Amino acid sequence: MQLDVRGPRFAATVTTVVLIAILLTGSGWLAAAQAVVFLAGAISARTMLYGVLYRKLVAPRLAKATEFEPSEPVRFAQGVGFVFAAVAAAGFLSGVPVVGFVAAAFALIAAFLNAAFGFCLGCEMYLLLRRAFGPRTA
Repeated sequence: MQLDVRGPRFAATVTTVVLIAILLTGSGWLAAAQAVVFLAGAISARTMLYGVLYRKLVAPRLAKATEFEPSEPVRFAQGVGFVFAAVAAAGFLSGVPVVGFVAAAFALIAAFLNAAFGFCLGCEMYLLLRRAFGPRTA
């Protein structure tokens, strides 16, 4: 599946805002909700919540997409985001907020790089792993 490149940047922008809110409030429940959003995106490009918002509300108001990217690196990045958001939620909810703050801060850095500069750390990790270990075979 190919994605409009503007969709993941929109999602990263929303994610950046959510992660800032998590860091400002120390909310483990908000971190858990973001983890669920990431998990849905890791499972399928069609279930990326912020991607759905982009496709339904934003994309119809923009010019037709001219650049596309494969969904696999983006889905991998969503999986990485899930790990960080889940660790943040666990840290906040278990009474170890320093773990929550550190994990959320790392996720925020990655989301901000994508939102502001179009540089997806998780996607780059995917490509490096793909080069190192080759394509998956069934």
